[in-house]
Amino acid sequence: MGEIAGAGLLAHVPTIVLPEKVRLDLNEGREITLVTGLRQLRRDVFESDAYDTVVVLDSHWATTVEFVVTAHHRRAGLFTSEELPRGMCRMPYDFPGDPELAHAVAGFAERHGTWITPVDDPYLPVHYATLNLWKFLGEGLPGKRWLSIGVCQTGDAEDHLRLGRALADGIAAVPGRRVLLVASGALSHTFWPLRELRDHEASDPAHIRTPEARAADEERIGWLAGGRHDRVLDTMDAFARFRPEARFAHYLMMAGALGARECVARGRQYGQYENSVGTGQVHLWFDRPAGGWTGGAPAPAAARDREA
Repeated sequence: MGEIAGAGLLAHVPTIVLPEKVRLDLNEGREITLVTGLRQLRRDVFESDAYDTVVVLDSHWATTVEFVVTAHHRRAGLFTSEELPRGMCRMPYDFPGDPELAHAVAGFAERHGTWITPVDDPYLPVHYATLNLWKFLGEGLPGKRWLSIGVCQTGDAEDHLRLGRALADGIAAVPGRRVLLVASGALSHTFWPLRELRDHEASDPAHIRTPEARAADEERIGWLAGGRHDRVLDTMDAFARFRPEARFAHYLMMAGALGARECVARGRQYGQYENSVGTGQVHLWFDRPAGGWTGGAPAPAAARDREA
């Protein structure tokens, strides 16, 4: 039986892969702690033998009529971002995938009332929400498999929780598999307008787009640090006012896999809560509890619907 060995809500902002001199110039001569935090997380977690596969819940990959999970045996190439080609240009990547796990996850779609398709097309695009984190946490670690699942732009919160439940069941169905989940994306996510943006590139959270967005982010960071995933999930409508990245679908998929409202895993913060041109960014890591993730195996969708 496979298991989820750990999970994280991690920031992937383009700034982290810029040359060091450029980062320091943008941040008043100081290194951004999103970089130092990822370096420490790699030492603490990703350089260990406690896992064999990483599943990235990619907030930059938006599908429409279904969830898609990458099912390649290997992904390799050069990546240039259409969004920011000046900063992310011809980035090399090369890592093994996990087609067995991808197909196992897709096999639980019907049980959880959703649609999941594994795709191994070599021309399927990759996104920097996956690659930027792989550069810090996966590059140079041979044998570690990486795969991605996109958010679904027509799905609501329940749809993304269902994806998470199917993901947990798929992991459990693969004997011996040990998986880290990475919810790759931001908290509040409103950029400064172009003509003002360059005045707000430093990492100080004073540059978050509004004081209210900063307060909402910091409230949720506090809840997650205290293991109160229920509070985060119960206040999704209120948080939506601050336009969390991808409607916070990357977090919802992770939460669904960890037991949703029943999950009480406490988040360990790496680095500080920081600004990225108006958006709120943080790294939070959740270790697997000694007794496993609280909440146990979720009921099938049909059973939950009857109970409701």
